Amino acid sequence: MLEKIEKEYKRMQKKYGDSNLDSITFGGCKTNPDICFVFMNPTGRNITASKEWKGQKAPWIGTKNVWNLFYEIGAIDTEIYEEIRNKKGKDWTVEFADEVYNNVEKHKVYITNLAKCTQSDARALKDEVFLEYLDLFFKEINIVKPKKIVLFGNQVSSIVLNQKISVSTVRKQEFNYKGFLFYSVYYPVGNGFFNIDKAIEDIKYIMSK
Repeated sequence: MLEKIEKEYKRMQKKYGDSNLDSITFGGCKTNPDICFVFMNPTGRNITASKEWKGQKAPWIGTKNVWNLFYEIGAIDTEIYEEIRNKKGKDWTVEFADEVYNNVEKHKVYITNLAKCTQSDARALKDEVFLEYLDLFFKEINIVKPKKIVLFGNQVSSIVLNQKISVSTVRKQEFNYKGFLFYSVYYPVGNGFFNIDKAIEDIKYIMSK
């Protein structure tokens, strides 16, 4: 089932993403994970966006900062985290990426983006692009069936929940929507990196409920 959706995401890359890059989709525990993390959209900093990459094309492969958050909330083991910290992005191999995501899966965590269209840089996408991915996103999570879903940032939260969301006013608040339990959390990377401590605090609370 996920394979069919993944093919559709790849098709949409040609319309909404950089034509020189591949779509990056999802990774981790794909069967009833304890928690699902939903980011915005991937960028070319993820080395799996290269058409030469022959392994899985999952979020955040070849990057560093977001793995600080995953480590702090207990989504990856210390040994894997230390390897990530000591490895340059270009030195990630297909085998190491599989090792990382096998560890994520072991912790019952699923990682995805709302939009799967990879951009060459971190430019903001318009709401209209995210909305084009919304139906497929709900099909995706209906297959995966996560117990809790964390939405990162105001834009993703507002689009998925179909209402205006400001993370600062809904911290630790639960939204029961379309049969899933959603939470809105500060975006923890890029320009939002200064909010990573708040994101960690809120996710730890969500995971402890």
